[in-house]
Amino acid sequence: MILRAALLLLALALPATAQQRLMPPRTPTPPPPEQIVAGLSREDVDITTNFDGSEIIIYGAIKRERPIPRDNPLDVIVTVEGPARAVTVRHKERRLGVWVNTGRVGIGSAPSFYVVATTRPLQRILKPEQDQRFRISIPLAMRAFAGNADVPDVVPYTEAFVRLRENADMYRQDDGAVLLAEQTLFRADVRLPANLIEGFYSTRIFLLRDGAVIDSFRAPIEVRKVGLERWLYRLALDRPLIYGIMSLAIAVAAGWGASAAFRLVKRT
Repeated sequence: MILRAALLLLALALPATAQQRLMPPRTPTPPPPEQIVAGLSREDVDITTNFDGSEIIIYGAIKRERPIPRDNPLDVIVTVEGPARAVTVRHKERRLGVWVNTGRVGIGSAPSFYVVATTRPLQRILKPEQDQRFRISIPLAMRAFAGNADVPDVVPYTEAFVRLRENADMYRQDDGAVLLAEQTLFRADVRLPANLIEGFYSTRIFLLRDGAVIDSFRAPIEVRKVGLERWLYRLALDRPLIYGIMSLAIAVAAGWGASAAFRLVKRT
């Protein structure tokens, strides 16, 4: 007992450096056998008054230290995600001739834009547990629900929300849109619609083998308004009263001009 107490006091009296030497060294995490080296054709998108969409080319290569295994081919998934917003999905029914809300579900965080591009059909190359972990598929891109839902089943609401976003070309799954050459070089052309919102968009690239993610890469894309479009946007946010007065004046002037032109044409 006395010997054990003496050893304990001796250990406490040792300098911190000596105590660190007595601890076993941490084993560093080895890098994956295959890694993504990627880039984007552009890292920013400018929204102008005549902006009608854009296209981002995502390209790269797979760095490896071993020969390419031919029996287990690789797959690549590319996702582009826009700024997330809280959304409320409502269900309406016609009762006594009036449309009323009969249920609603609040989604705490849903991306404003989301596209998934793959080398092959997503269900064939991605295991469900990997999808749950990395939130790759469109339904899992919505992060959380806001509050307690007042409906027994939220699935029809989320499916309807995804369907509406797909119809608006804001959510998209492009199977086979990623080209993978010789299991080494890949490229994906991602089309951005005209109705983008400002903010930072996140690009993710996943390298998969046997349905599991073995490496990933992330890069940002900044989408911003420029020129007259940005001036009007900032004016509406920072000076809403001035923006409203200016909009009203333009509407009055346009109405007066149309009326004067109509009277002139009628006289002739």
